[in-house]
Amino acid sequence: MGKNLKGKNLGTGLSQRKDGRFSARFMDRTGMRQERYFKTLPEARRWLADAQYEDEHSQNITFDNMTTDEWFEYWQENIIADLAPNTRRNYRERYIQNIQPVLGKIPLTQLKPMHCKKVLINMQEEYAGSTIRQTYITMGTMLKSAKMNGLLDKHPMDGIKFTRAMRAKSDFKFFSREEQKQFLTVASDSQYYNQYALILETGLRTGELAGLTFDDVDYEHRLLRITKTIEYRYTVKEWRAGPPKTPHSYRTIPLTERALQILWDEWHRREDRYEAPMLSQKLAYIDRKSGEVKKFCMRDLVFIHQTTGEPIKNSAYDSQLYTLCDRAHVTKLGMHCLRHTYATRAIECGMQPKVLQHLLGHSSIQVTMDRYVHLTDSSIDLSIQMFEANQVTEYDRFLPGETGGSSMTQWAN
Repeated sequence: MGKNLKGKNLGTGLSQRKDGRFSARFMDRTGMRQERYFKTLPEARRWLADAQYEDEHSQNITFDNMTTDEWFEYWQENIIADLAPNTRRNYRERYIQNIQPVLGKIPLTQLKPMHCKKVLINMQEEYAGSTIRQTYITMGTMLKSAKMNGLLDKHPMDGIKFTRAMRAKSDFKFFSREEQKQFLTVASDSQYYNQYALILETGLRTGELAGLTFDDVDYEHRLLRITKTIEYRYTVKEWRAGPPKTPHSYRTIPLTERALQILWDEWHRREDRYEAPMLSQKLAYIDRKSGEVKKFCMRDLVFIHQTTGEPIKNSAYDSQLYTLCDRAHVTKLGMHCLRHTYATRAIECGMQPKVLQHLLGHSSIQVTMDRYVHLTDSSIDLSIQMFEANQVTEYDRFLPGETGGSSMTQWAN
């Protein structure tokens, strides 16, 4: 039985190395020792459990002739099944649209850097930089997993760099300050007004908003805890719960007065709202931090449809949002652009990017800077005003009204 660096027993096959990484190992059916290293203990536990199960049930696969298509499907179903549904869906979209046409039929073990590079080259003329980057990440993550699991001796993307600027002019949209005012005025009579306004006050992702339950709200201390997401899966026609997008997406957000009022309103009207029978079911998901399975009752969701009494699909939010934008005569935006608007307002108001990183749940400050920090006319004007108000120069002594006449005349003399 292995131990961590503090001497605590971790269980059979698990231990912690001096460099802080966790080791997971076992003897397979052929008598060979299988071992992997991970940054976190939950990752090590999950791999050990999966690997032992596959070994016990003879599910080990011969990968000699496995195509990239076959590996992608195995990777989706068995290795990243605990990721947020949106993340897995984005991986699949980029694979089908851009990676599969080039790599799909090639045996996994025969992939070369030139094949991977061709995927990116094929996208140069047609796709925005952000989409190319998503494809680069999808391909790299999928093949890194194959290498980590012993299927590849060398990562086929070694030496391949993403060179195109990530941010294209049309990649990101957000409301200007005036547009935001116009939108909120028009949206005030919409049944989704509270949801739209809450994103503009907190920067939540749509799945995080949909997954909010009343126990996530600390009304006394004005805090909101982000612990889970939900999404409607059209392929199986059911709601699925999942953890936040990344470990950094687990976060606690201090609530503004407006955000707190919105959540108070929803709490007070919960006894009178219509709830569909489906809300009696419980959704389960794997907590990314502990590896434990957690459950919650859908009746505890903060936001449900006023008429149907069911959770609200992302497509419904978007459809209503487009209509409201047209009525307000402002830039037509989707739900994620409201989050982007929140981040832009925060930067304009002088919020430090590191603070914004935490509030948005980003894994690194670079993600925040690259994706959400913009120069707008209002932010430039405000910055110049702040600079001017705090600037100290020699010609301050020649300001108008002081002895000596106008500042320009005195300075010239």
